[in-house]
Amino acid sequence: MNSSTSTASITLGRRGPLQGRDAIDWLFAALVVAGGLYAFSRYGASMDGYEKGILACAMPALIALGWFWRPLRLLSVAVGAASLLAISLYSRQTDGFGADLAAADKVFFLKYMLSSQSAILWMCVLFYMSTLFYWGGFFAKQGQSSAAEAIASKLVWGAVFMALTGTMVRWFESHQIGPDIGHIPVSNLYEVFVLFSWLTALMYLYYEARFKTRALGAYVLLVISAAVSFLLWYTVAREAHEIQPLVPALQSWWMKIHVPANFVGYGTFALSAMVAMAYLLKTASQRALIIGLVGMPAALVAAILATRFGVADLPAETLAGLDGWARKMAGLLVFFVIAVALRKPLTARLPRLELLDDLMYKAIALGFAFFTIATILGAFWAAEAWGGYWSWDPKETWALIVWLNYAAWLHMRLMKGLRGAVAAWWALGGLVVTTFAFLGVNMFLSGLHSYGTL
Repeated sequence: MNSSTSTASITLGRRGPLQGRDAIDWLFAALVVAGGLYAFSRYGASMDGYEKGILACAMPALIALGWFWRPLRLLSVAVGAASLLAISLYSRQTDGFGADLAAADKVFFLKYMLSSQSAILWMCVLFYMSTLFYWGGFFAKQGQSSAAEAIASKLVWGAVFMALTGTMVRWFESHQIGPDIGHIPVSNLYEVFVLFSWLTALMYLYYEARFKTRALGAYVLLVISAAVSFLLWYTVAREAHEIQPLVPALQSWWMKIHVPANFVGYGTFALSAMVAMAYLLKTASQRALIIGLVGMPAALVAAILATRFGVADLPAETLAGLDGWARKMAGLLVFFVIAVALRKPLTARLPRLELLDDLMYKAIALGFAFFTIATILGAFWAAEAWGGYWSWDPKETWALIVWLNYAAWLHMRLMKGLRGAVAAWWALGGLVVTTFAFLGVNMFLSGLHSYGTL
């Protein structure tokens, strides 16, 4: 057989995207299309042209995702059904504008499960439970994948389901408050922490299935549990769960695509950092771990305490903030000390180093692509809102620092063969940079992006 015949045979043997689809695939596609048409007929009058375009593009995208990764089909259908049930329960009582949101405190299923706040609280509980089960799996002795880890994985799916249901219902609730109040729930720190939690968890579940290992769940769920803890604190301290009208700069269709793309980047960067931590616990020397993992939070605690007691006449608010950060860093220090001390059982179930390295690379590459898209979209949004593509606002500056950090990591990986401990330390340090860009800028710096201040 000559080369042209061989090439033709390979081409003819390649399946198209519509070939080999079973009845369940087509049923899922029909349900997505039916749901999209229902949304157009029910809510089309409230949408502008951009929103209709986004919905039209979302239907084939969701179908493609469901065909690519089949567990998404059941998740999508379940979230849609739960959201429609919540909407129907709300719609039984109306006020002067729309559905009466007071039903969230009166109707049993809304009060305890399907209102946005109840669903998000269930998300928090399920993420905490899954973290405990994943960590418990490290100390089990049955086979490669313990029963505890299997339960933990199902709990994560449950948490993602509740998070998405809460998000969809919150979107509906916002439109029932008054004219021009409704918006996609990605506009403040409360809403984006929910987005970060379920996005990161969903991407982890994909890699868990692809690489056929649950041993990394304990590490990835740590960063998700930290986000959930912040979410709960922020809810109590700032009553952040209350739906607020958008400030003028956020009343843009750019927000609907810029923010989710950004958080795909944040989620995958966090995932890669936790994989890097697992890699280092498995390979780094005890001395390197003590210096890198224990030394950093210890130095931060010392610096905070030196500022706290060494500088006179600090305002009471500043003192309270320093005390809070000292407690957080001390907790992180205790965790790292325990992790280093128990490194043997915590790494016994980890997959081989090549797989960890490959997963770290794939997560960063995916996150970098989406973060790049989000940064470009953000520039267009800035031009529309403020008249310029770039203004060196603190948020923009730190977004550029994050982008350059991971661009350099990928360059060293692809051009210089960066591997091993150096790549892992770099990825773990990248989480510190990303966290400051995501959260620290809102806490310590002010600028055009100061919508979610603490």
